[in-house]
Amino acid sequence: MSDLGRVLRIDARRTALFLAVPALAFLGAVAAWRALLPGVAYWDDAVAALFSSVCLLGPASAGFAAWVALREHRLDYLRGLTARSPALGPLLDLLLLGIVTLCAYTVVALVVAAKTMIHVEAGHPKPIGPLAGALTLLVYTVIGYLGGRMVPRLPAVPAVAVLTYLWGAARPGAWADLLPPPGIGHIGLFAALRTELLAGQALWALGLGTVLVTGYLWALTRHLWLALPAVAAAGVVAGTTVWLHGQQRTPPVVPRAFSYACRQWPLTVCVHPALRAALPSLEAGLTPLATRLSGTSGRFVRVEHRPDNDFPRPGRGVVYIHLSDLSPGYAHRAEQEIDISLLDARTCGDPGHAAGAHYSALVSAWLLDEAPPRLTDAVAARNFARWDEQRRRRWLRAHYARYHSCALRGRDFRER
Repeated sequence: MSDLGRVLRIDARRTALFLAVPALAFLGAVAAWRALLPGVAYWDDAVAALFSSVCLLGPASAGFAAWVALREHRLDYLRGLTARSPALGPLLDLLLLGIVTLCAYTVVALVVAAKTMIHVEAGHPKPIGPLAGALTLLVYTVIGYLGGRMVPRLPAVPAVAVLTYLWGAARPGAWADLLPPPGIGHIGLFAALRTELLAGQALWALGLGTVLVTGYLWALTRHLWLALPAVAAAGVVAGTTVWLHGQQRTPPVVPRAFSYACRQWPLTVCVHPALRAALPSLEAGLTPLATRLSGTSGRFVRVEHRPDNDFPRPGRGVVYIHLSDLSPGYAHRAEQEIDISLLDARTCGDPGHAAGAHYSALVSAWLLDEAPPRLTDAVAARNFARWDEQRRRRWLRAHYARYHSCALRGRDFRER
């Protein structure tokens, strides 16, 4: 009875594992927060941020599980004094470790969801994404625990953490990026995660976790009936691996259907709905540029937000911007992008037009309200600086073609 009491006290001590929840949750929340796009909130990016948290929270959970396995291994001799199944202790360890990991992951998911719900303007929740992340974390935990059990030495703890981290950071092949946790990075505003891919990853993680647990239980108990779930789970892992391998030539994201969010006065500015909050700043920043370009062939009355890889030919009175987030200075970056589109890139990049490119840079600085560049032609720079706003606009209407092709000369700035 004395030995049984000692074993029960040891089992009760396992509840101390829950003290690790805040530390694990903090690590995961930091990783997820850093992965979220600045100033933008939509559900597909939230799922991507959760996968980023798994890449850090997973190895931390694996290292913690290995440490727990090492600690409990030293007490196995006491459990051997009772008539309980040898699998009961490890099963209880895995159950508690799984609960600890999922509690930490739930905190991370709630933080990401709260941030997304406060600012979200696009997309819909995808429960299969967080589920895939949770199952992947459980696999990390099982691997860490089994690693600590098979190699009951203190170096096994950092070794497990490093090896599992390398799995997420340096995959052995391109197709392996589709295995959990998927290396998808940021999800563009105009794209959405493929639901079937997330489901395949969740199924793969569930199958692998089942194989590892049932295989370990069989090694402890030698119960033949455990072969049935182990073989079934192995078949699931093999099938989903083949399927994921076949998806390597298919992008993990698909184009997202959406309707532009627009602000129509005094300038029409249309952006992806996830950037709706940026409309006042964009319009305030782009309207002066549009005003200065009025009366030239570069004039525009509509600004349209496009994907990063989409560069259509500018339409009449339409210009395009490519914003992926709302980090500080986004409105000025949009102005700079429009200004660059006003210039003939091929001609301005010709060394023979270097002097004209410097004069065009002087004009661009005025268009963008930037500090003027230093010119060797001090007379031209001084004259342009002395002109008032109206004179500069009249001058640009008369010299826009030369500005566009970087063909300006010093005489174009002489007093008349």
